[in-house]
Amino acid sequence: MRMVDLIIKKREKEELTKEEIDFIIEGYTKKEIPDYQMSAFLMAVYFQGMTKEEATNLALAMANSGDVFNLDSINGVKVDKHSTGGVGDKVSIVLGPLMAACGAKVAKMSGRGLGHTGGTLDKLESIKGFNVEMNEQQFIKQVNDIGLALIGQSDNITPADKYIYALRDVTGTVPAIPLIASSIMSKKLASGADVICLDVKTGSGAFLETIDEAKELAQLMVDIGNLANKKMSAIITNMDSPLGNNIGNALEIKEAIDMLKGEGPEDLKVVVYEICKQLLIAAEIATEKNAEELLDEKINNGQAFDKLVEMVEAQGGDKEVILNPELLPKAKNKIPFIAYKSGFIEEMDTEKIGVAAMLLGAGRKTMDDKIDMAVGLEFVNKVGSYVNKDDVICYLHANDKGVDQALEILQDSLKIGKNKKVLKLIEGVIKWVMH
Repeated sequence: MRMVDLIIKKREKEELTKEEIDFIIEGYTKKEIPDYQMSAFLMAVYFQGMTKEEATNLALAMANSGDVFNLDSINGVKVDKHSTGGVGDKVSIVLGPLMAACGAKVAKMSGRGLGHTGGTLDKLESIKGFNVEMNEQQFIKQVNDIGLALIGQSDNITPADKYIYALRDVTGTVPAIPLIASSIMSKKLASGADVICLDVKTGSGAFLETIDEAKELAQLMVDIGNLANKKMSAIITNMDSPLGNNIGNALEIKEAIDMLKGEGPEDLKVVVYEICKQLLIAAEIATEKNAEELLDEKINNGQAFDKLVEMVEAQGGDKEVILNPELLPKAKNKIPFIAYKSGFIEEMDTEKIGVAAMLLGAGRKTMDDKIDMAVGLEFVNKVGSYVNKDDVICYLHANDKGVDQALEILQDSLKIGKNKKVLKLIEGVIKWVMH
């Protein structure tokens, strides 16, 4: 088998076999296939696409290029979720304890954030002492004991995906839907869950700006999961406004705690509940009829909040921080950002809002940047709200940097006008279908 022949085959829009895809991924991971040939192959995929079978085989080949977690020794149904990004997305921190309280097993491996705020791991590390690293045996034991663990990904999970993504980044092939789908799914397939729900974002704060693209990506990822014998579903959610009111690491932990106590913002609840419902139904823990009732019960009786406390304690964190959120890191300054005129907030450029949070120190421009856990944005008004001139739209929680730049970007991120706009938060659901 020669790489050049496979490049030509894909260039001519022919379908590659599983063996051919395995040959490409194995050869590139072992550095036997040079970057220039892999670049040509990626460009051929960008223009000619892939069938869902090819994308599945690509995802499986990348998953098998490194550590594949076997979670068979965890008793019960293992559930997982994945979000394609977004601003203010603290869903995992609410969903994990809530699903564990419902009886599912949440064995979740997360990444660090590059961009607006930290990733799930960074947010959890704003809890004093919280440890995101453990070996496979400790991970499995904790999930068996309390139903829940949130840890960092192994360095050797899907190495092929890391190498290929770095090449896509510099060859103009990042937006290819089959490559995005197989990249995301390779990590999900390697992490060993039985039931997976994807949260695919669309809009101004998302990687995919149009609903059609988001639906195409979501459908392909669900197809890949189903072909790989996983129970897969997806929801498409709107990112034309930040999710929840808080953006920033400790601020988002505070909001997750609020929601687990039944007090969080409504938009966050809608997204968390929809993902939980898809997972509970596919895991056969609840039905379409009683899933929401079960979630309400676990929040109202305190069991979901108790699971968060248990997880924090099990992973070395100070549970007092969860019981008394005022102990979370706090910024020195709280600066109001005010409305420049009266009217309805018609539009928000969510990506710019994310950049404003990053400039305060809530996120990273490069992987070496150090995050300030205390800083971020706290919104009082979002899309659809009526504001009078000089009303507070949000507060900047700031320490020593970025305030002037952040205020300038925030000014540029809003449109205030005469029309009241109601955001449709969930743009679509692709449900798991029994085969």
